[in-house]
Amino acid sequence: MKGFRGALGVGIFAVSLFLPAVSATAANAVDSLRQFIASTRGAEGEFRQTVSGREGQPAQQASGKFSFARPGKFRWEYDFPYPQLLVADGKQLWSWDRDLRQVTVRPIGNALGSTPAGILFGQGELERDFILENATPEEMVGSEKLAWVEARPRQTANNEGGSSGFQFFRFGFDGKRLQRLTLLDNFGQTTVIEFTRLRLNPTFSSNHFHFEPPAGVDILGDPSPPQ
Repeated sequence: MKGFRGALGVGIFAVSLFLPAVSATAANAVDSLRQFIASTRGAEGEFRQTVSGREGQPAQQASGKFSFARPGKFRWEYDFPYPQLLVADGKQLWSWDRDLRQVTVRPIGNALGSTPAGILFGQGELERDFILENATPEEMVGSEKLAWVEARPRQTANNEGGSSGFQFFRFGFDGKRLQRLTLLDNFGQTTVIEFTRLRLNPTFSSNHFHFEPPAGVDILGDPSPPQ
């Protein structure tokens, strides 16, 4: 379970691209992703996450809900298998583990740039950070064929001096909505996210992306926002 906790903590950057998009086909899925980025300022919904290792280890399941507002704000909340909340307020990323009564905080800086979260939550500079192309073969969700866009991070370093940590991400469109996100990281681990109950461009309260650490918890990192 400790290993899964670590995977979930990192997972917000790996699983943050989950939103509906405009009509997509195998021929224009890249254009649909571009149009989605240009037209969507925020969204909310639910997700199911499966993480599989390359050695055939048992798959790890998780589920919860999410919301985001561009640029740089999001909430990613796990309900199963245990509660965990990640909140980005545009400057800092907060991770709240209720079981451990521990909060971790760190500046976001440029860390979103070459991650899946950079496409959804960032400034929308796709061509700078990613190589985009239509992916084959098509995959199936139920009886529907999906048109896939593959995004490969360019060799740009993040603010901690590392690479994005992923080999590629694939976004699966059912024609009008992004139904699935598949990610392969540099350790051979595959993450699959399925998205449901999606709502585009909702209105959020002024404190929706604000996190206040509960009294008496351990705080790792500097809670002072960067200037």
